Amino acid sequence: MANGSAATTKTIGIALVVIGIGLAFWGYHLSDAVDSRITHAFTGSYTDKVMTFYISGAACFVVGIFLSMKK
Repeated sequence: MANGSAATTKTIGIALVVIGIGLAFWGYHLSDAVDSRITHAFTGSYTDKVMTFYISGAACFVVGIFLSMKK
């Protein structure tokens, strides 16, 4: 792989880490919303929207770590 390509991969990896943290943080704030509290009180689980943000954030974070650590 060319040197410029490795730098681009690391930059994309770092961006994905930041996006993943942002999505997880956004999901955390959504879980504190009134509709999520009501759903959690009756069903014991979070809404699909909150879980989507959590899972997307975790996936972006893991892929970003992998790309930023890749040589």
